[in-house]
Amino acid sequence: MDARRAAARRRGPGAAEIRRALSAPGDGAERAAAATAGLADAADAHGLLDVAYATYESPVGSLLVAATPRGLLKVSFPLEPADRVLGRIAAEVSPRILEAPARLDAVRRELDEYFAGRRREFDLELDWRLTRGFRRRVLRATARIPYGSTASYAEMASRAGNPRAFRAAGSALGSNPIPIVVPCHRVLRSGGGLGGYGGGLATKDYLLRLEGALPGPEPEEPAR
Repeated sequence: MDARRAAARRRGPGAAEIRRALSAPGDGAERAAAATAGLADAADAHGLLDVAYATYESPVGSLLVAATPRGLLKVSFPLEPADRVLGRIAAEVSPRILEAPARLDAVRRELDEYFAGRRREFDLELDWRLTRGFRRRVLRATARIPYGSTASYAEMASRAGNPRAFRAAGSALGSNPIPIVVPCHRVLRSGGGLGGYGGGLATKDYLLRLEGALPGPEPEEPAR
């Protein structure tokens, strides 16, 4: 780290920028939003923003999405409290977390396209740090299941290198930190049953019907 960057870290993230944002024209909410954006920009410029997060309003509810410079780190459903999600990220990745929607623009755009039926593959870099070992191998294999296709828990265990560990594969899928983008909704029981899903079975059914992987009518948005 050079002397200038070290000095910037000691000074903290851009107090001048935040003061300007707080004194800008507009109502309190607008100034607060501007200040938040200014803080995120300043923290990023000073090398202090390790994790950016935002809220994404989807047909399956309000999702929290978080990313690092490595890529998309987390997508969480409404069933998982935001404070718990952010607490885990702080403990396992970095406590330098800020709400910075602009940093998630590419993620939100691709999710928009997916839910509109215009995107079949995500082109996002992924940060796998919230999973490891066998679980990570299961999820990496899951990421390769094509749009509109399904696989079984036993198949995913086999693809991850341990054909007998189908229960462990199910546990890995149940704790998937990047659902939808890593499409664990495409993994079903061997008999074709839905199995479980972190976002709820109504959400799993919706996603599968959206992709045409289940027969029947057009999907209806799950009740929230």
